[in-house]
Amino acid sequence: MTGTKQWVAGSAVALALLLAGVATVASARDDTADGKQPGEAPAAVRVPGPDSADAGFARDMAVHHQQAVEMSFIVRDRTQDEEVRRFAYDIANTQANQRGMLLGWLDLWELPKVAAGQEPMAWMTTHGGHGTHGDHGTDDMDDMEGMEGMDGMGNAGGSDGAFTAHDGALMPGMATRTELDRLRKASGKQAEILFLQLMTDHHKGGVAMARGCAGLCTVKAEKRLAQGMVEAQRSELDAMAKMLAARGAKPRS
Repeated sequence: MTGTKQWVAGSAVALALLLAGVATVASARDDTADGKQPGEAPAAVRVPGPDSADAGFARDMAVHHQQAVEMSFIVRDRTQDEEVRRFAYDIANTQANQRGMLLGWLDLWELPKVAAGQEPMAWMTTHGGHGTHGDHGTDDMDDMEGMEGMDGMGNAGGSDGAFTAHDGALMPGMATRTELDRLRKASGKQAEILFLQLMTDHHKGGVAMARGCAGLCTVKAEKRLAQGMVEAQRSELDAMAKMLAARGAKPRS
């Protein structure tokens, strides 16, 4: 990437994070202003606990999103295909923005961004797991089950169904260090296909987590964000399937 491109990319992500911070504060104010009359003192901000689904989702999805941003910028340097480059840039901007909101909430709640001793996604099982997601429970299971046995995800399910982190993949859908190295070394059509396959896996894991928050989180702004992630990433999954088909390929699972 040239110096100019680096500046443009860095500026776009920085702007996304700035706007995310503004949106975070606005969302938090909206949630505390419900039912209040003009001039009436706002209710105190309700702070989730450090072990809550709200905090767990914010931490885990921030990590998940960071890798999507990284993969998106990698492929922008590995192909000249404008369709893939635009798609990757949209993902990078969207997920950088959302990541800023999630980290902003943790700051607002004065909660740590890293929970020592807590396994990734523990909040999904501690607070009820897939079975408590209301109308979305079956979809959650479909998203997660479809990821088992994927290339590079052989440890996705243990004997108890729990995900086992390996080779830098901390959560379902995340690419391993080996896969990221492959993406950095690929170019042209090969890079496009690998990126789309990795991002498809990534989105499936993200959708499952977002559905978990939509059913388990208690902060309304965060639930809205999670449901918006589900809808947007499902749409992007459809788009990526078409882009792979146009390149004579298909998702890995």
